[in-house]
Amino acid sequence: MSTRPETASAHPKPETWMQEAIRLATDSVASGGGPFGAVVGRGSEIVATGTNVVTTSLDPTGHAEVTAIRNACRALDDFKLDGCVLVTSCEPCPMCMASALWARLDHVVYAADRDDAAAAGFDDRAFYDLFTDPEAVWPTPVRRIGADNRTAPFDAWLAKADRVEY
Repeated sequence: MSTRPETASAHPKPETWMQEAIRLATDSVASGGGPFGAVVGRGSEIVATGTNVVTTSLDPTGHAEVTAIRNACRALDDFKLDGCVLVTSCEPCPMCMASALWARLDHVVYAADRDDAAAAGFDDRAFYDLFTDPEAVWPTPVRRIGADNRTAPFDAWLAKADRVEY
């Protein structure tokens, strides 16, 4: 992952926040969650935190990064997190990275990488490969079904005068 140099200096606390993300991840293990923690910061303040709650909430999307992003959006009352940085104890999986992109975060920093996670039994390599190998066979079949009214939701969206663009 690369950071944009023009925004890296706008966030003076990533190293301190990293220690908080690692502490959250470690504490999560003790409370029955997964070993992942994340912090969303803006300026010099932590906006929100998150831990991996996949098993405790029975939610496969309950990764620390997604949880922190959701909490930050609620705290800031906005679905866009531009001006913020995501600091996470481990390299984001493809779902978490996509969430960071959708949230419009300025940048993402992480400590442990995908190989460290794999050594602990969290091997997401198959997911990374799906997105980088055009010949990959997906374990869950995905296919399009034809429908004459397939664009009806988009037509309604385009006709809505008071829509909120994102």
